[in-house]
Amino acid sequence: MDPFSSSHTSGGGGSSSPPSTEALMDQVKHQLAQAYAEEFLETVRSKCFTKCITKPGSSLSGSESSCISRCVERYIEATGIISRALFSSPR
Repeated sequence: MDPFSSSHTSGGGGSSSPPSTEALMDQVKHQLAQAYAEEFLETVRSKCFTKCITKPGSSLSGSESSCISRCVERYIEATGIISRALFSSPR
């Protein structure tokens, strides 16, 4: 399903106009944000699980829970540092 052609196939007999550039940009931004969030969660989940969960079971031990919390916090912090470095304008 092509999200950019959905307004053309909605059956308005040609009376509906194509989405504006601003609407398309908003849709792309939303899709990119969603993709980034999914990738971020999957990366954190896989890396922190591999690092912290030594004996998978029905519940987390206290040390596993602490490890997961620290791992996620460090990953979020590192991502923020990298983002600021990449998107800061040189002066």
